[in-house]
Amino acid sequence: MTLIDLVVSQSARLKQAGVCFGHGTANAFDESAWLVLWALGLSLDALESQAQRELNDDERARAENLVAKRIDTRQPAAYLTKEAWLQNVPFYVDERTVVPRSYIAELLADGDGAGTLDAWLSERTLRVLDLCTGNASLAAIAAMAYPEITIDAADICEHALAVARVNVDRHALGSRITLLQTDLFAHVRGPYDLTICNPPYVNSSSMARLPLEYQAEPALALAGGDDGMDIVRRILKDAAAHMSDDGVLVLEVGHERAHFERAFARLEVAWLETSAGSDQVLLVTRDALQSFNSQ
Repeated sequence: MTLIDLVVSQSARLKQAGVCFGHGTANAFDESAWLVLWALGLSLDALESQAQRELNDDERARAENLVAKRIDTRQPAAYLTKEAWLQNVPFYVDERTVVPRSYIAELLADGDGAGTLDAWLSERTLRVLDLCTGNASLAAIAAMAYPEITIDAADICEHALAVARVNVDRHALGSRITLLQTDLFAHVRGPYDLTICNPPYVNSSSMARLPLEYQAEPALALAGGDDGMDIVRRILKDAAAHMSDDGVLVLEVGHERAHFERAFARLEVAWLETSAGSDQVLLVTRDALQSFNSQ
């Protein structure tokens, strides 16, 4: 059996088993390729060049066993491989954090002076806060995109910060990223020119219907209360006090735009375009937050 034949056959197994995707892949073929290549110790870009390679029985068994584990446990593939990729950057991940998939990463990685986010920044954008950092993937991508900035990467969960430390060290960013354990803004420093945040925002109804793969992730990092806005309310109430005069907050709310607009109808925000459209990530200025909170 060739490598491509094995990927196709395991893709069919995943599809038939009804596993849920969305933790780095969007379909059965990509998920199969990821698992098979990882089981064989091959890089994720090796499929095209080695598609017709003949596999021995041991190689086939290793890959099939990993796919079986993915089906049986319903764990995201990233938890089985202990690695996830975001904007072509590899990150260590395990059950202590959610699998990184924030659309804010696209906006940061596009930071070459012509990206969507760059229009709101300037040469004075030097101090950055990554709130609810999880495994620190957004902090790392921001540091790579903007070499002049320093970042405080904050999270309430000490277990998540232990994973974040692995990634900060892995990418040799310890001199520019400081990890902080804090309940939102309680122990941050500031003021910050840019705050990025992918907070818990899944509403309670959606939490109750999550597929098993999403249930495998820490609920603390997902659940946002009845309308998904519990943590967001706290963030928008306190953010301005920790922002510089020209500071901006970039906030991800996923599929909760309707709940966000219902909760913050009088807040002036800009919705930013990502590969998922213009209803997942928003930007709000310090002035807009101060005006909203004074109403």
